[in-house]
Amino acid sequence: MLGLKPKLKMICFRRKAYLATAICLVAFACMLMLACLRTQKYPFLPPTVIHKHKGFCTGRIVNNSISALSDNKTFVIAPYFDKRVKKLVRTIGIVPHEEVKEVYCLFCCPTGDDIYISKALVDVHEDRFGFPYAAADLLCMEPTACDPQYVSFNWFPQGNTNLLPRFEIQNYKVTNSLVDFTVCISTMFGDYNNVLQFIQSMEMYKLLGMQRVVIYKNSCSQLMEKVLDFYTAEGTVEIVPWPITAYLSVSTEWFYSDDGTQIGYYGQIAALNDCIYRNMYRSRYVLLNDIDEIILPSQHPDWKTMMQDLQDQNPDTGIFLFKNRVFPSTVFTAADVPSWDTIPGVNILQHVLREPDRKEVINPQKMIVNPRKVVQTSVHSVLQALGESLDVPMDVAIVYHCRTPFQPDLPRESLIRDTTLWRYTASLIHRVNQVLQKIPLLKGKQ
Repeated sequence: MLGLKPKLKMICFRRKAYLATAICLVAFACMLMLACLRTQKYPFLPPTVIHKHKGFCTGRIVNNSISALSDNKTFVIAPYFDKRVKKLVRTIGIVPHEEVKEVYCLFCCPTGDDIYISKALVDVHEDRFGFPYAAADLLCMEPTACDPQYVSFNWFPQGNTNLLPRFEIQNYKVTNSLVDFTVCISTMFGDYNNVLQFIQSMEMYKLLGMQRVVIYKNSCSQLMEKVLDFYTAEGTVEIVPWPITAYLSVSTEWFYSDDGTQIGYYGQIAALNDCIYRNMYRSRYVLLNDIDEIILPSQHPDWKTMMQDLQDQNPDTGIFLFKNRVFPSTVFTAADVPSWDTIPGVNILQHVLREPDRKEVINPQKMIVNPRKVVQTSVHSVLQALGESLDVPMDVAIVYHCRTPFQPDLPRESLIRDTTLWRYTASLIHRVNQVLQKIPLLKGKQ
């Protein structure tokens, strides 16, 4: 019996060693899975060329911001060259998620008469919030034999291509002269007329470091049109026409309620993804927020100094998420500017009381992103990325969101006083007054 003890000890040791090895393998596999989840890769793509034939692309060149293909169910927003992982063309589009059709990309070489045809992989974005239509990426490998300027789409790999509309492929030219911050606003609709808050937001963005605002515009009032004309002429605003109501029945809500509408919030997710790729090589950072929202630093004077610190502390991070805080536009504090009383809209300086957290509700977030690290985005989070994400603490910055209350029954004493915005009061009043003096139809209203 004594001779068995060393053997038993050896068996126990081996079992422990096997168990430790198994645990290590499982841990390693989990780490790999987490890494894949954090940085999702592109799905498998078909071979580059499935067909090649002689011919010329003579179809008209389309520059519309939304274009319907021949089935009137598949919509093209814009194709973008994307070489970050593989050399492909990513076309931002909108599709009916239950009726995704087989589609082919046709690439015409700028010299010669070769047409290359590649089968598209249609990657429907997972965030559609119950609506029948969703944002989607049409992914096609680009031919290696040429650098096409245009792409067309067909339902078959063969057939007459002469009359197919051509879409110019964006992002071939990469510039080193990036602006620091671009704000993406999607979407402006419902004859938008909140003139005063719009001007205040624009001037706050400038104070914080913005160089460009991209607005996907469906509709606004005549007075608001004059404001947009001013900022466009100034070079601050870039307007992308967004006639989605000509193609789909849209909802003003983000969730589907079985009311016959086809896509949520005027196609906001498709617009945001287009804005990411539109500014991928034009801006160091892109802000994804609504016009009644301001990402407001608490410890820094502007976005540049804040992002320098955040990026230095988190060098692998490309997505920065900021918590939304609602400042009810129905609750006022003394910060009136009498000369603004005749301007339609909300005066944000009068609203520095915010709602407390609702413990049972997840507060939405808005983002500052490095666009070159984003593959697919939703409204409050990035769906696919090539970098890490960071939840920015509230003591660094919040999303100042001045709107109708989420908690309308709260008594005034339950609201939290937060006067961070008032640090900019003098500069903001001066800048807004200057703008009001320069815009026709607003001069006489002051």
